[in-house]
This record gives sequence, C-alpha cells and structure tokens, in this order.
Amino acid sequence: MSAPVRFLAVCAAAVLVGSLPGAVQPADTNLPAGQIKVEQVDVRLTTAGPVVLLMAQRRAIPVFVDAVVAESIRSALDGRRPVRPLTHDLMHDVLRGFEGEVTKVVITFKGRIYYGALSVRMGEREKIFDSRSSDAIALAIHFKAPILVTQELLDSTGVPLEPDAPLERRL
Repeated sequence: MSAPVRFLAVCAAAVLVGSLPGAVQPADTNLPAGQIKVEQVDVRLTTAGPVVLLMAQRRAIPVFVDAVVAESIRSALDGRRPVRPLTHDLMHDVLRGFEGEVTKVVITFKGRIYYGALSVRMGEREKIFDSRSSDAIALAIHFKAPILVTQELLDSTGVPLEPDAPLERRL
C-alpha cells in the first residue's frame, strides 16, 4: 500500500474511534510554550495495521506501529506484564535498576515521519535521546510519563474524533 493511501486509511480509521470520555482537561501551565499534553493513548487494529492514537482536544494523531510495539503499548496500558519481557519492559527494568526514569516524551513530525525525543533522568542528570516515536510512546506509558505534542502537530496531523462513531477492534 502506498504511503498516501496508507495515511488516508489511518485517518479514516482514526475517525472511527469515537470520542474521548469526559471533558477536555485544562491546559497544563507547566508545559513549554506551544506544547500540549496527550490526554489519552489507545492502540487500535485497522485494515492497514496497528495504530497508536495520541488523543488530545478531541483529536487523534494516528501513529502506525509494528505488532510487537503495539502489544507492548497495549500491555502497558492495561497494566499487564508478558510472560517474558519485551524490549520496552526490559528497558524499563534496566532504567529502574539504575534508579533512572523517563520523565517525558515529545513527539514531532518531519518529512512524513514521526520522531520521539525521550527525556531520561538518572540522579541529577537528565538527557534527551532521539527515538522512534513508537518506542518513546511505549516507554512513556511504562513510566507513566507525559507525552507532549505541539498544537501545530495536533492541528496538522490530528483527526477529529466523532462523538457517535462505532469503535474499531482494540488489540
């Protein structure tokens, strides 16, 4: 499937996810200018493959992921641990073992590719690591760290959530 056709399929699938529960949360005044906090993350199975939906302000940013990352994110969202640790579980355990933590993730979009900036703190030191957006999202969920996007990204790639649309199958 070509990239434009796949993107359109994602957008169509994302519209089918329905509305966010509850009211839109107030803006977080501790965020850098122009950034907003993702309010909800979900993983859905579409005809084009697994997609992670980053939802805020009644819009969803669709990020396609592979099946292993989708399962890792879904497990972390549900609070389940697989029988054997997946890569994100291992990374979580290694960082925790050294008293480290993911403090936030910033998702950006350049040249039709999503990027993740993974902020990791160990003791007094904090470093930012370039990451695949899917890996950054997975680790943010494992650590219960905020996921941030810009208003511009939400406006340009976010798909409006329809209040009464049927839900697609969850992973």
